[in-house]
Amino acid sequence: MRPWLNGTIRGGSADCIAADDRGFTLGDGVFETLRVLGGRPLRTEAHLRRLREGAAVLGIPVDQNNDALAQAMALTLAANDIHDGSLRLTLSRGPAPRGLATPGAVRPTLLMMAAPAVPQSGPAHVVVATATRRNERSVSSRIKSLSYLDNVLARREAELAGADDAILLNTQGRVAEATAATLVLLQDGVLLTPTVADGALPGIVRGVLIGEGMLRAAPVSERALRRAEAAFLCNSLGTRCIASLDGLAVATREDLARRFDTVFTGPTQGPHP
Repeated sequence: MRPWLNGTIRGGSADCIAADDRGFTLGDGVFETLRVLGGRPLRTEAHLRRLREGAAVLGIPVDQNNDALAQAMALTLAANDIHDGSLRLTLSRGPAPRGLATPGAVRPTLLMMAAPAVPQSGPAHVVVATATRRNERSVSSRIKSLSYLDNVLARREAELAGADDAILLNTQGRVAEATAATLVLLQDGVLLTPTVADGALPGIVRGVLIGEGMLRAAPVSERALRRAEAAFLCNSLGTRCIASLDGLAVATREDLARRFDTVFTGPTQGPHP
């Protein structure tokens, strides 16, 4: 792997990040993961907008304009010979003295890493997480924060149960999302997804599907989740049908999963490498 770091393609990952970088020590930063098809990152404008919005919430400047970021993406993909795969942008507040106080002079770290595509997984077996809840009142529920500990713990709970993923409920017991994907339900012939107010991350695929009129955001109870006609995990890297929930079978609709993916990977706007 040859990452791009602060303007330079590096020969390896061992010497990339300073030991006192707040992204490493405190999870103080944001990230984006883009799907790459045919050597082009998809939905770059939406991803970069969300990166900037999250950085603004944390007070981290993004000095590069979108054209410069697009050029850096192109360099990263070329250096790693990635045609189809993923591209992750990680932005942290950068090196700083120890402690929680934010430094007066911010020197952000911006890292880009590319990876080849992995084989598409089949339908997912999921559980409802019991060890952790999504805090819908926290600002971190609305940005792609580097601090993903609740998601990690929920995914570990799923792994220990022999499942692929976990569904997170919020503090009120309503459904929020999966650990790394937007949750979509088919209920009475209508496609629904939990609201941002209930702790759902404003996902890029989610936004595209809502914008196309295919999906409606609405509060989702745990009871509604368990009674859904079909359910899906959607993120920028693809869509998976849910085959079972807490061991009980769920009908799979691969036709809808393919449709979501086709819409998402269709014509995109904004700067591209």
